[in-house]
Amino acid sequence: MDKLYIVIPAYNEEENIENVVNDWYPVVEKIGKESRLVIINDGSKDSTYDIMLKIKKERNLEQFEPVTKPNGGHGATILYGYHYAIDNHADYIFQTDSDGQTLPEEFWQFWDLREQYDMVIGHRNKREDGSSRVFVTKTLKLVIKLCFGVSVTDANTPFRVMKTSTLKKYIGLIPKDYNLSNVIISVIYAKHNLAVKYLPITFRPRQGGVNSINLKRIIGIGKQAVKDFRVIGKTI
Repeated sequence: MDKLYIVIPAYNEEENIENVVNDWYPVVEKIGKESRLVIINDGSKDSTYDIMLKIKKERNLEQFEPVTKPNGGHGATILYGYHYAIDNHADYIFQTDSDGQTLPEEFWQFWDLREQYDMVIGHRNKREDGSSRVFVTKTLKLVIKLCFGVSVTDANTPFRVMKTSTLKKYIGLIPKDYNLSNVIISVIYAKHNLAVKYLPITFRPRQGGVNSINLKRIIGIGKQAVKDFRVIGKTI
């Protein structure tokens, strides 16, 4: 039986976190007793982690693993989660976010294709999270083409099923605590001609709480990304 680890980073998500558990815990239950829902608290300043511990204790959710770590950012937390899943011998890793923008019912079409591809990833072709985010995604696609020479449909989608055996081979190419780890994974898979399948997904507005990424931070991340891409491009 396949062992799935669902990896979800969480930062200041006290408004959303119980719904996230309610959405995704039934998935690991259905897949099998060895599968786990791993939500990683990235040094939240609110009660995100306390709520997770309370949910696990009061509802006796054996397949839910709340994890906490010092704040390191979204990408670094995802990378932490991937290493966690690898270390615990997951067969497959699924990553999504804790803001309620993705739908668990759309997971199963990805899961059905898991054996045929190294990664099955969502394509946010109808986004409902604002025009600025759409602009960032399109700009990122152009920057990736210029820096790496590959075309990636939607590099940063937080909705992806990956074979752990494949990710384990390439995760060492990603710098420690790197902020755009999912982007680089998408680029690596494209550069190495690995089997990747894109499927359209629903991408709703944030379901609660406040987005920690504003336009100023996006611009700063973008400038740093171009510098990083030039360096990383020599190693992947």
